[in-house]
Amino acid sequence: MAHKAEILAPCGSFETLEAAVRSGCDAVYLGGEKFSARQNAANFTDEELKEAVRVCHLRGVKVYQAINTVVFDEQLEDCKKAVKFAAENGIDGLITQDLALVRICRECCPKLEYHASTQMTVHSESGVKMAKELGFSRAVLSRELPERTIRELTSLGIETEVFVHGALCMSVSGQCYMSALIGSRSANRGLCAQACRLPAQGEKITKAKGQERYALSLKDMSYVHKLSQLEEDGVSSLKIEGRMKRPEYVAAAVDCCKKSLENEKYDLKALEAVFSRGGFTDGYYVGRLGREMFGTRQKEDVSATARILPELHELYRRCEKRTKIFFRIKLKEGQRAELFALDSDGNEVTVLGDMPQKALKKACDGEYVKKQLSKLGDTIYEFGGLEADIGQGLAYPASQLNESRRQAVEKLNEKRVEFFTKRAEFSEHDLTDFETLPKAYDDKKIRIMLSEFSQLEGLDFEGVELCGVPLEFAAEAAKAADAEKLMVVMPRFTFDERALREKLLAAKNAGLTKMLAMNIGHCLIAKELGFELHTGYAFNVCNSAALGEIKRLGATDCTVSFELKAAQIERLKKPVKIGFVAYGRLPLMLTANCPIKNDVGCKNCRGKLFDRTGREFPVRCPKGRECAEILNSDILYLADKLSDFNNADYMELHFFEESADRINEVVRAYKTGGKGAKPENATNGLYYRGVL
Repeated sequence: MAHKAEILAPCGSFETLEAAVRSGCDAVYLGGEKFSARQNAANFTDEELKEAVRVCHLRGVKVYQAINTVVFDEQLEDCKKAVKFAAENGIDGLITQDLALVRICRECCPKLEYHASTQMTVHSESGVKMAKELGFSRAVLSRELPERTIRELTSLGIETEVFVHGALCMSVSGQCYMSALIGSRSANRGLCAQACRLPAQGEKITKAKGQERYALSLKDMSYVHKLSQLEEDGVSSLKIEGRMKRPEYVAAAVDCCKKSLENEKYDLKALEAVFSRGGFTDGYYVGRLGREMFGTRQKEDVSATARILPELHELYRRCEKRTKIFFRIKLKEGQRAELFALDSDGNEVTVLGDMPQKALKKACDGEYVKKQLSKLGDTIYEFGGLEADIGQGLAYPASQLNESRRQAVEKLNEKRVEFFTKRAEFSEHDLTDFETLPKAYDDKKIRIMLSEFSQLEGLDFEGVELCGVPLEFAAEAAKAADAEKLMVVMPRFTFDERALREKLLAAKNAGLTKMLAMNIGHCLIAKELGFELHTGYAFNVCNSAALGEIKRLGATDCTVSFELKAAQIERLKKPVKIGFVAYGRLPLMLTANCPIKNDVGCKNCRGKLFDRTGREFPVRCPKGRECAEILNSDILYLADKLSDFNNADYMELHFFEESADRINEVVRAYKTGGKGAKPENATNGLYYRGVL
């Protein structure tokens, strides 16, 4: 049997769910009232989740629940309860990014499937293999991947899920901190404020008419015309983005996807009308990045939406037929009528009616019975056939046939719900049942992270435990400094993992033995190549249970998320040593599309992005790397607040454009806990205000 990819629809409300299933989707994904990465959607109460499972499983549609925000320690018990509810009520799988969920599922309900969210930045062979090793049954691949990479990743023994329509984030998913750092609304917590949709450009914004540009706003993606190829490539699930969108949008997207897979004509113009930002793009899929991928929502887009909505409502006004129903009826004198019903999935029921009577006029026959039983109206059933065993000269009222049909459909509905509902047992386990390390207090080590090779010259390593150097010049750095002091800092995203491995081998041959991993795939590479494993902030670790998983991965330590408050870091239980980012320009976005190149061109690049408030955000050039990095306008400085981080074993000081002399000055300040090196544009980051 040929591989069939499922059409996966977003549902932010019960009305949207009805639109999705009535339009013919194969699966839906939704969120509960907590831990959903779309907190501003209506989402589903516990009772609505139960009803959603019933409505979907009646149709053979799968239900995946997104429990895909990062979780704080104080939320772990509530998170465990949410997983328990999902397991015991027949949710078909969880979508998650937090390693704590891996721990919960493995320890408490191993039969419940869980999928690696796109927030985990799974985009490479090692990432997919590591996801499989962690117990994920499916990996939701990063949106930035071209078709050839998607094809390669589908053959690695784990299901793959690919976004095929909907909004595109400018940043690689899971690696965006702009909303959090600017307004405390964390994308990793489901409350992104979409700062990328506001004016930004590669030169200062003026008030001149038409001057404002949107260098961070991408058009919506659409691969609707590529679905057959993706299915042929082995993709398991074709995912539509849009849990914040209205029912008509979801219905239109499902309808187009379904018709595309069936090689039928579909109305992409209607899909564009219901929501777009000046059209669609398939730039990542075909490997054609650039200015044509960018767009914003225009007045004409809004007007088109208003016109098309009534038409799209017709797509889900009637219930879609999901299965055939076959009847067998037995009408015999002196016996109660017996109606047997069977659906295409093998579910069967029997209904007993009244006794047939002698016909006074026209006797009952097969055509008469068929006429009544085929009246299936707004149900999921299509009439499949009738086998009739009817005695001579008998009559049976149409009203009783209709009642028997109604009862048979109701019973079959319940049978189908039970048939498609697989519940998983849940047993309680302590998520932090591990040996913990003591607080470090004043014995914190200093680690410095460099950006450029030139920063090594004149660097004072006295009192520095480790010096992180980017992979692109790691081997060269070993010639300029003590290799024992150096640690390879891995790129957070790569399109060419073969080249990455070659550079790593060169670094290893040069004497480097330590690696700072920035995604789960790096953990596998470190193990295969024999590097000592350290894990960085990009893992977004926010709780003690996730630290337990970091230890299981073989890491010696972990730099926790800078979205945590200082007080939350103090309360973490430590199965491994932990560190925190204590200095530097924190990353706002990691982008496959360079915003400056696309806005003003490389010749006019000033190395900065400007927003409408006048703030300047440095952009780390992708030259020599595979992604551009947008950094914060302010510099994190905590040298005078180190006593608030007594639980941390080390601190990371990140240097972007600082000279070796400036680096030495900052390191001295952190050794002494002083303010002498504090920059004018200093910030405490999120350590005291936190995120929502």
